Parts: sequence; C-alpha cells; structure tokens
Amino acid sequence: MVFDPTAFGAGALNFALAFLAAGGFTLVFKALYQWITPHNEGALIRAGNAAASVALGGALLGYVLPLASALAHTASLPEFVAWAALAGVIQIATFWIVRRLALPDLSARIEKGEMSAALYVLFISLVVGVLNAACMTA
Repeated sequence: MVFDPTAFGAGALNFALAFLAAGGFTLVFKALYQWITPHNEGALIRAGNAAASVALGGALLGYVLPLASALAHTASLPEFVAWAALAGVIQIATFWIVRRLALPDLSARIEKGEMSAALYVLFISLVVGVLNAACMTA
C-alpha cells in the first residue's frame, strides 16, 4: 500500500471540518448548560469545588458521546447539526429533570462540594449519553 497524499489531504480536511464542528457544538453546549444551571460552575471550579467540576464534566461527556455517534453515522453537515442539537436538548432536559424530581437541592449540594450529588449527576448524564448515542445508530 502506497501513501496517497491527495487522499490524505481530502481525509485531513474532512477530519478538520468535523473536529471543528464538534468542538464548536461542544462549546455552545457547555455555555448553554452553564447558563441554565442555577450555580456558577466556572466560579465554583476556580474556587476548587471538585463537585462542580465532576458534574459539569459528566454533562460534557454525556453530550459528546452522542455527538461522536452522530459524527460516525451522519452523511451531511445539516444532519449532524440536527443530531447535535437533539443531543444537547436531551442532556439539558436530563439536568432539569434530575433537579426537579430526584434532587431538588442539587445546586445547593454542588455549591457545598457534595461529591455524592455530583457523582449522581455525572452517572445519570453518562447513562443518558450512552443511550442517546446508541439510539442514533439505529
């Protein structure tokens, strides 16, 4: 097998576009997620609150799992955009449901640095993200 610079260039361009699109959507999701949460993750993390970091990291992981699935299974940018938006809506809805039904005091517990609440949200976010990603492959 001989290295084909033309094929590599086309593949590298597709990779760069997909990576930039996914990275951009992840940054938008992070900003929206931080905007809808009552607690200020950025300030809490800068102050050394590990619970805020764990909870936000879980939401990001729960988002990028279906995003990666969408990248692997879509054929066009508009289709990827639709799946990326749906993944974000599902992950944000997950936080809202957990906060309303399971842990109404979630934000206060994260602000206090309670790792049990942060880990719960992390794992719920991952479970939802894995299910979301699997459903995108069907």
